[in-house]
Amino acid sequence: MLRAKITNFPLRLRPHSLACIRQGFLTAVSVTAILAFVPKEALAEDSAPVATVQVRTVGPVTSFPLPRFVSLKSSEGNARRGPSFKHRIDWVFSRVDMPLKITAEYGNWRRVEDSEAMGGWMYYTLLSGMRTGLITAEMADLRQQPDLRSSVVMNAGVGVVAKLTTCNLDWCKLTLEGQNAWAKKTALWGIFVDEIFD
Repeated sequence: MLRAKITNFPLRLRPHSLACIRQGFLTAVSVTAILAFVPKEALAEDSAPVATVQVRTVGPVTSFPLPRFVSLKSSEGNARRGPSFKHRIDWVFSRVDMPLKITAEYGNWRRVEDSEAMGGWMYYTLLSGMRTGLITAEMADLRQQPDLRSSVVMNAGVGVVAKLTTCNLDWCKLTLEGQNAWAKKTALWGIFVDEIFD
């Protein structure tokens, strides 16, 4: 049985500057101040969960759905504060093929975020339409067929990125280390729960 190796490269880096540190401090203070006005009942652990629905629209530039998933084309991509080269760099994504979610469009710029909702505006040439998935399960069983009774052909740990070739309602077919295998959608980030494609 093969065990997929997790690449030790970080998914993103943040430029070091005093401005970043100050911003983080101010954000923490702001959040603390906001929480001071939130009723204690709203913060209780036994509060009723609120259902969220993913609303999709159409991009004003490309007419493609928003949000949608793409992947990083190169081994380095700058995510900026705003949609121009004049804006400062907030993040540097450093993993080729990592999945990213486009949430907005402006001219040749796309606002993207990663699996932890961190990101910014990236120039469109840094992105690819190739679909990839990020393993989010601690250790995902990749199977020969999209069936829990099918044999496990390899395991992939959290952080592994694989190409998505087809997805049905519950499973996605991956290409990883030259092999094809199926993974449960619940073990992946980079695909919507109701998304199907061949």
